[in-house]
Amino acid sequence: MNGIEKVVKHLEMTQAIINRLGRNSVLLKSWSMTILVAAMVLIAREDLQNPFLVLVLFFPITGFWILDGYFLWQERLCRQVYDDIREQTDTDFKMDLGKHNNKPKCNWISAIFSVTLIIFYLIEVLFVGAIAYFF
Repeated sequence: MNGIEKVVKHLEMTQAIINRLGRNSVLLKSWSMTILVAAMVLIAREDLQNPFLVLVLFFPITGFWILDGYFLWQERLCRQVYDDIREQTDTDFKMDLGKHNNKPKCNWISAIFSVTLIIFYLIEVLFVGAIAYFF
């Protein structure tokens, strides 16, 4: 296997990781919505109407938000590695994510507060807040 073939294989491996991280993010969002809707259905019952039960929903939303930010952060780091690999003519199949941590938008906090995650999870927070207000 020559150098270019190795680079192509390395790019394919890196792209597979990026795809898996993206799928994990989608799964987190779907689980977050599923849990939120299921909890709302339970809370809508007369015998379970308690504002504290609604407020407890902020914990899983926050947990999913932080975990989703982690996957987005890792995806951004892998994209930086992918760009590094594209410029190579031969590869040793290393994936050094750490050297990209200091780049803009390549840290966990910036991923948690990315526009897409803020919009998605803020809608959930506002929804739970509105339900808590009406109880």
